[in-house]
Amino acid sequence: MLHAVIMAGGSGTRFWPQSRVSRPKQLLNLLGDRTMIQATVDRVSGLVPPERLLIATTSQLAAAVAEQLPQLRPEAIIAEPCPRDTAPCIGLAATLVAQQDPDATLIVLPSDHVIAPAEEFRRAVRFAAALVEERPGAIVTFGVRPTYPAESFGYIERGPQLPPGNPADPLAYRTLRFREKPDAATAKQYLEQGNFLWNAGIFIWKAATICQALAEHQPAMHARLRTIAAAVGSPQYAEVLAREFAAIERISIDFAVMEHAREVIVVDVPFQWDDVGSWQALARLAGSDSQGNTIIGRNIAIDCQGIVVHGDSDHLVVTLGLRDCLVVHTPDATLVANKHDEESVRQVVKLLRERDWQQYL
Repeated sequence: MLHAVIMAGGSGTRFWPQSRVSRPKQLLNLLGDRTMIQATVDRVSGLVPPERLLIATTSQLAAAVAEQLPQLRPEAIIAEPCPRDTAPCIGLAATLVAQQDPDATLIVLPSDHVIAPAEEFRRAVRFAAALVEERPGAIVTFGVRPTYPAESFGYIERGPQLPPGNPADPLAYRTLRFREKPDAATAKQYLEQGNFLWNAGIFIWKAATICQALAEHQPAMHARLRTIAAAVGSPQYAEVLAREFAAIERISIDFAVMEHAREVIVVDVPFQWDDVGSWQALARLAGSDSQGNTIIGRNIAIDCQGIVVHGDSDHLVVTLGLRDCLVVHTPDATLVANKHDEESVRQVVKLLRERDWQQYL
């Protein structure tokens, strides 16, 4: 059966000051009337019932996640006691699922992406799950055809196409390699070559495949995850989870599993996708006016071009003569920046920590 794991432990520092430690990006309503994690759960609800859905988050966010997703049972939320990157997160979820359903197929996806239309996403997942059933040891990932030379996304270099089945199915290819976020010139080269896809960070595989890969390449981690899984339901579970998870080395799923994988297939997906990695994503998703301005909230803009403004309907933001600026207003903090220098927002968060201004984090 198909199970789903949604990763919801990120801090979303590039979305400060809207994103805070207690309410990061995945818990925000940036577009539409649903928060990002609610929209992600809505998207998979047509694929898996609530009893086959897990949310992996931090212990600090577990209560807020549960409040936003009241339809889920309490045990569906895995509250990690400390950050250990994606491999332990995914590994624990796969171990728990395999313990209940040894032949389970697992889709793992982030909680903070924008994907549309939802039915095309579900169609791609069903196709990918069928590929995994045909090739139980394979790992299937999703790639998005690039529409511009993005420097903020990772890329997948695709190889030969798999023999097509149903003409209506998405195209699938063998994966040659994963590429990190490129500079502008390299991104332009990838776009021109035509055999590169944006890495959507979504995986479909057998839970047993991930457990086996961790046992082979990360035996110490695998042993600790099995110890945690064995304690589920016992009075000692919280203590075992805290002790064993903290003892695991931090490592991403890319280094722990993907670089060792023998068969990785990338599906050229038929849906629109954005990882909403920075405030500029709002311009792509919400659109712009004739002057290239993206405005959310109550605003008066005079002689402005290429600006992004995010506020609320109760506070008026007035912008005069601005070019390529970012303005984000919250009740206790306001950000004004060059919109092309958003990486510096992380420096702001670092400085706030150094000054111990916890009220703004």
